[in-house]
Amino acid sequence: MADIRTTEVEDLLKVLAALDDPDAVFALLEDLFTVREIRETSQRLMVARLLSAGKSYATIEAETGASATTIARVSKCLSYGAGGYERALKILAEEG
Repeated sequence: MADIRTTEVEDLLKVLAALDDPDAVFALLEDLFTVREIRETSQRLMVARLLSAGKSYATIEAETGASATTIARVSKCLSYGAGGYERALKILAEEG
């Protein structure tokens, strides 16, 4: 994945890190992504949350509408990924 860290990606990371207002982040998401992409991305975060809570694939599929493939992909990232989901879930737990 190191080859994806281009100058353009670094610029995006700087912008995302600098935005501290949820409405500003949402406005950027609206401009960058389609409605479907926003929904699918947020769905993955919910899948991660439910997997972290020990829910079964069947329960997660029923609650979120995510496919078994998506659930498996998120599960793999939770186990072997870069730690992004764990950081996101920690932020949500702290706010919760």
